[in-house]
Amino acid sequence: MKPVRVGICGLGTVGGGTFNVLTRNADEIARRAGRPIVIEQVAYRTPNPECDVTGIKTTQDVFEVASNPDIDVVVELIGGYDVARELVLTAIENGKHVVTANKALIAVHGNEIFQAAHEKGVIVAFEAAVAGGIPVIKSLREGLGANRIEWLAGIINGTGNFILTHMRDEGRAFEDVLAEAQALGYAEADPTFDVEGIDAAHKLTILASIAYGVPLQFEKAYTEGISRVTAEDVEQADNLGYIIKHLGISKRTEAGLELRVHPTLIPKERLLANVHGVKNAIAVMGDAVGPTLYYGAGAGAEPTASAVVADVLDVARDITTDHHYRVPYLAFSGIGENIDQPPILAMEEISTAYYLRLLAVDRPGVLARVATILSDEGISIEALIQKEATEGELVPIILLTHRTREKHMNEAIRKIESMADIAGSVTRIRVESLDENE
Repeated sequence: MKPVRVGICGLGTVGGGTFNVLTRNADEIARRAGRPIVIEQVAYRTPNPECDVTGIKTTQDVFEVASNPDIDVVVELIGGYDVARELVLTAIENGKHVVTANKALIAVHGNEIFQAAHEKGVIVAFEAAVAGGIPVIKSLREGLGANRIEWLAGIINGTGNFILTHMRDEGRAFEDVLAEAQALGYAEADPTFDVEGIDAAHKLTILASIAYGVPLQFEKAYTEGISRVTAEDVEQADNLGYIIKHLGISKRTEAGLELRVHPTLIPKERLLANVHGVKNAIAVMGDAVGPTLYYGAGAGAEPTASAVVADVLDVARDITTDHHYRVPYLAFSGIGENIDQPPILAMEEISTAYYLRLLAVDRPGVLARVATILSDEGISIEALIQKEATEGELVPIILLTHRTREKHMNEAIRKIESMADIAGSVTRIRVESLDENE
């Protein structure tokens, strides 16, 4: 059959991995696709010494690739928002299929991109945008297609997981482990997207849209990072039988959909609690299949290239199929049309259990007043740890609560922090059981 010709935009870590996997495994990929897949052109600013581009057209202009009449599939691996968006929309306008690993692009501009692609009858594939080499998008979109998805929760940022793992294993401070992650190349010089949860929120937005059949709504995702988690919190969570992980969580409720990223205490026996280092994992609960877990490398040159090339292979298989018969971009037909869509809930309307840590003056009656404030807000205490203090010291108090609505906890914390006997702000971390019966 006629070869499928590919143009790769970006030859950095993922672009270089994609180039090498397509080249190295060309015969195997051709057998799977039923036709050869050929790299026609590569656009890059800086050469990649790991990639031999001899005999392949090269350019520094990515839009040359998007306009090249000999190219069937544009692989966008330049990252970012603005140029990537223009590149993808240009490729679509020129009737080219698109493969991307750009989670920020899909989370923020995906609705526009998919509409444009639908009108032109082309494919936009984005498996590598979430969890690197783990085929979780294909699993949600196709493998779990018979299921009503009840909830999903994932460790979807390897940098944050690396930091929390080493804080727990070695008792180190956040800043110390972050510096090590930067030295090892796991964190950028500006780590904001990773440690403040923005990267995870991009990925969660995509997963939730596919799981529940709703438009991409990144702006409604609640996002909280791990920079305020201390070694003390990690130790106390361990004492209480929990491990702190930075999770993206989405749940279907009667009131609407939850879409939130934040540090979370989860029981030690849960599989997600035992995912360490830079690995990613996503747990998905379907009504028919029950709990499933997807684990593996969430980043890196060839793990991510594995997903990119799998998407190119899928495009090669479907390229002659009428677009009306292809799997919808976000798994469901009619997204964004006049169909009842569940709303994304504001964080203050969501209910979880809580871990609270506060510093109190060692004086009789302080704990009783804290308990009264919680009781007045309808919050019950599940567990309590109060450390011994020498004379004149502040006493750390650790509380675990039962489930309550966020807005009630916010009001309780406001009242506790206004007490004269409480020093500084109250540390609050949400607690999730992630029980298969939930």
